[in-house]
Formats: sequence, C-alpha cells, structure tokens
Amino acid sequence: MLNPPQRTRTSACLIVFVILVGLLITSLIVIPSLIASQAEQIFGAPSDQLSDTRRLYLSALILLQSSDLTQPMNPDGSEISLTINTGESVPSIIGQLWEAGLISNPGVFRSYLQYSGLDTSLKAGEYKLSPAMSAIEIAQAIQSSISADITLTILPGWRLEEIANSLSTSGFNITPEEFLQEVSIHPEGYSFATCLSGDTLEGFLFPGSYTVPRETSIQDLLPQILINFEGQVSSEVRNGFTTQGFDLCQAVTLASIVQREAILDEEMPLIASVFYNRLNSGAVLASDPTVQYALGYNQSQGTWWTNPLSLQDLQINSPYNTYVYHGLPPGPISNPGLAALRAVAFPAETPYYYFRAACDGSGRHLFAETYAEHLTNECP
Repeated sequence: MLNPPQRTRTSACLIVFVILVGLLITSLIVIPSLIASQAEQIFGAPSDQLSDTRRLYLSALILLQSSDLTQPMNPDGSEISLTINTGESVPSIIGQLWEAGLISNPGVFRSYLQYSGLDTSLKAGEYKLSPAMSAIEIAQAIQSSISADITLTILPGWRLEEIANSLSTSGFNITPEEFLQEVSIHPEGYSFATCLSGDTLEGFLFPGSYTVPRETSIQDLLPQILINFEGQVSSEVRNGFTTQGFDLCQAVTLASIVQREAILDEEMPLIASVFYNRLNSGAVLASDPTVQYALGYNQSQGTWWTNPLSLQDLQINSPYNTYVYHGLPPGPISNPGLAALRAVAFPAETPYYYFRAACDGSGRHLFAETYAEHLTNECP
C-alpha cells in the first residue's frame, strides 16, 4: 500500500501527464488550423486538389518564406519580355523567371504554385513582366494567354470579307465593318494606286502573318499589309507582268483567279497558261471562282465560295461572271499569294485551253487542248 506522500506524487504526475496530453492534442488540432488559416488569409484559398497533409505542408513552407512571395525583387525594376512556349514544363518556366531576375526563391515560388493550383494552368504566350511585381503577381500574370502582341494571318485566296471576319478571332478590337470601310478607300503613294478600278483594295492585301501590338488600329494595320505587298512583288515579277502585256492591277486580277483555281502551287503556271491562251484566242475565261465571287455569301452553305455551282449560278448577270463576259473581271476576286503572282508573271508555255480537277482527290488537274479531250477527262 502506498503511503500518503507517494499517492500525492502519483496523482500530481497523472495530472501533469493529462495536461501534457491535452496540450499535445490541442496543438495537433489548433496549430495546423492556425497555419492553414493564416496561409489562406495571406495567399488565398488553396487548391481543392490538395490532401489535408499536403495542404498543411505547403502552407507552412510558404508562410515561413512569405517575404520571397510578397516582396518584389526591385520596386524600381523595368519591364521585361518573357516567352513561355507551348508545352514548356513548370521547372523550365520557373527557371526563366529566376534567371530574368523576376523571382528570388524558385523553391518557394513552386510551392506557392502548387498550393494555389496555378501550376496546372500556366499559359504559353508573350508576357511583359517586371521585377517591381511580387512573385504572387507574376504567378497570376502568367495565367492569362493574352499577350501584348497579336498576329493576323491572311491566307492566300481569301477575299476581304474573310479577312474582316478573322480580325476578332485574332484578338483585334477592329470590327468587320470598320475594316471593310477602310479597305474601300483608295490610298495614295502605292504602285497600284494609279490602276485601281474596283471599289476596294481586294487583291492587294498580301497573304502572310502580321504580328502587331494588340491595340493596333485598322489605320495602322492596313499600311503594313500594303507595304508588304509592295515589298514582295519585286521588280522581276513586275517586269514579267509587263512582258505579258498586263499592268499591275490586271496581273493581280488574273493571279487572284489562278489562286482560287489551283490547289497545288506547282500547277499555277499551267493554269495561268490556260487563261492566257483563252484570252489571246478571244474565248471567255469560264472560271468558276469568278462566279462564286459574284454570288457572294452562301447562307445555307456558310461560305463565300458556293460549291457546287448550278447552271443558274453560271448565268448570273455580273461583270465578274467570266462565263458571260469576255476578258478579265473588273478587279481581283481574292488576295493572291506570291506563287500565283509569279505564275502570272512567268506562265508555262502550253497548248492547253481547258483544265478540270482530277478524279483521284489529289488536288491535281487534268489539262486538255481541245474541248473533246476535255470531255474525256470528266469523272465517271
């Protein structure tokens, strides 16, 4: 039997033990809760994909090094351009940011990305970042693929309306109506200005990609495209047009037809030769794309290029209908690329007066000297 002093010491030990266990339990509950709460207060809500253990671990890491996330590297720092490529890994992106002097602690930056879930949504693009931004602000900035520069791509054979409709999807704040209004004005100072006869600049918007600041207006964008036309159509090509007896605008008009007729660039000189032969013989060009241009937008097909054409379509009364009217149409029907322009400047020499699409789906054409031969090339 324990004597009274021994019982007193045992009771005291039990009380201390209970208190310590209570404190331990309390700390295991309260401290993690405090860590998580404080991290959320400073850094925002954590990713809902994190387990409780992972959330607590990352919360503790970013709290211990919070100044590396909340304080900028250099409050007076200048803007820096940074490119994130498609498919680039998170470590590679973080390495770029660190080497550029935008973040001071790559490890805690990655922990923050994982904590917030932003590591799964980094976007490729061109960014303007600054050491005056905190690491958190930088992490937020590279979540948006909206970059300072945007690119307009004009495909060979597009007509003006197709270019106009691509502006909004390219990121421009230029409406189709604004664009079409601007291209209806004949500008001065260009080599084609003296021969323009149509109502628009159709044919002279040179195909290619144009990367410009996002805020670029149509008044600033259009000259870049027209200047590119001037630069791409060399004196060699222009001399070729002269040799064929065409001025610049006539040559672009024929090139626009060749562009729409051809699938393969290598066949363009052959197709050009057919049209030259027909023009020289006094025959009509009989080109389907000119009728498609005259018909305009086909609501039911959702295209500017109706296909197939009906017999009624081929009779449309329009100067662009080269089944009805002789010679070239009043102006270009599309915006041709350099291959089509060169084909008109330097056509092949052939006896052909006809061509039609081959039946094998290759995009090639079958050429014929006589109409009878042309009929034999018809698909079964």
